[in-house]
Amino acid sequence: MDPSDGIHFVSSTDSPEFTRLSSSLTRSSVIGLDAEWKPVRAHQPNFPTVLLLQIACRLDSHRSIVFLLDLSEILLPSVYHLLRDVFLSPHILKLGFRFKQDLLYLSSTFRSQGCDSGFDRVEPFLDIATIYSHLHHKQTTRKTKVTKSLSFICEELLGMSLSKELQCSDWSLRPLTKDQRTYAAIDALCLIEIFNVFQLRVLKEGAFRNLTELDNSSLNLGLKQILKEPNISSRILRTTFCDAVEMVRATTIEYPQRPHAEQGISLRKSSWVTLPMDYTLLQIVRGYSDKIVLTESDGKPGTSKKKGKRKSSTGFTCKEKRVDDIDEWRGPAPWDYLLGGDGFPKFLCDVMVEGLAKHLRCVGIDAAVPYSRKPETRELIDQAIKEKRVLLTRDAKLLRHEYLLGNQIYRVKSLLKNDQLIEVIETFQLKICEDQLMSRCTKCNGRFIQKPLSIEEAIEAAKGFQVIPNCLFDRNIEFWQCTDCNQLYWEGTQYHNAVQKFIDVCKISSA
Repeated sequence: MDPSDGIHFVSSTDSPEFTRLSSSLTRSSVIGLDAEWKPVRAHQPNFPTVLLLQIACRLDSHRSIVFLLDLSEILLPSVYHLLRDVFLSPHILKLGFRFKQDLLYLSSTFRSQGCDSGFDRVEPFLDIATIYSHLHHKQTTRKTKVTKSLSFICEELLGMSLSKELQCSDWSLRPLTKDQRTYAAIDALCLIEIFNVFQLRVLKEGAFRNLTELDNSSLNLGLKQILKEPNISSRILRTTFCDAVEMVRATTIEYPQRPHAEQGISLRKSSWVTLPMDYTLLQIVRGYSDKIVLTESDGKPGTSKKKGKRKSSTGFTCKEKRVDDIDEWRGPAPWDYLLGGDGFPKFLCDVMVEGLAKHLRCVGIDAAVPYSRKPETRELIDQAIKEKRVLLTRDAKLLRHEYLLGNQIYRVKSLLKNDQLIEVIETFQLKICEDQLMSRCTKCNGRFIQKPLSIEEAIEAAKGFQVIPNCLFDRNIEFWQCTDCNQLYWEGTQYHNAVQKFIDVCKISSA
């Protein structure tokens, strides 16, 4: 899924990109929606301002296009009616992943710019979490609440890894980096791809097999027979309507009308005609879609129920123990000599900070990952205790088990891997020197053999396991092998770049 060829950045209603966005929306029956805003601290008085709205349009079953609507540059009233019509159009299925929060922030952003009504509804809407629930729990009769992340769903259904590292980057800076644009586009495009998997599954199971085609003989039935068969009558009506819409579309394409935003005329599409959904898609909408509706209680920050206080049986008000009060590191670490440790730091990084594990290995720190891909909480606790490691996580819920782990759990607060590495080094007062860099296997956390291999020994060790580039044969370089997984390493360009990177990140002095 490479969106690089189909990303269009829209920063003005006078741009060709905006014209293409409007045209694509009239030809799309399925769109994916996502939004980005600048990360903010909790408990702020106002909702964050949405800076980017991503719209992925499925033009056909094999082709999609992504538009990044720059809400920090474009005049919001000029696109308000267009977006509202899209959100409410019965001919466009809107996809999202827990999009209610995005819609809430989006509505607040538009209201702050004079669009008093904001957005209070998206319909029809289908949540990707709902799709995953139907695909994953098809055999169960009881509904199960799905709490999987979008990254997890993408990896399971599409076989692709969805990095969320840029989610909390500064989206207010312009121009956006190429990586930010690609990240934003993929976040919307993957919604289309997941829905395609779901739609194919529905077709394969044959749920609407007898409804997708209209028998031509039905068109010649009399009125009496049509009234007796309501399914046939609706299909005849839909077929005729599709033909009519095609004629209207052909006319509008031949004689396009340019909206005159400069004359103060809003871009509301009163004559906006979209292609109707095909019958299979319509049945999916009827069978699985829902709607998002914002109420007055959603319109103010801090209106959610607070769990910080509770009343005791004696009537006094007491404060519950807050996570913020227990996520600070107090030590000592299990490797401390005072506790009988060997003095060598050892960490266990859960799936939320798996990228941090590789960074720690690169600076020579022992950093393991869970035994299984989807570990239970008890498995993490048992592994940390058994191997005398400090469990690193960003999951605040794991701190509830501090009574089991004691001084062997720490909640990482930073979002980006480099910042997380610095945070761990400073929190645990780790000493990093240049000799430690790239001294552990980044693949499995193993140690390297003490004696380097010659080129002949490396070729023999790599047979059937790893390919050594031919360009290394004429160079006098040394090879190192992991004692655990047998992965081979050598001091090439990639190695030297990595060493320099961590020298800079960790601010290691050459003295």
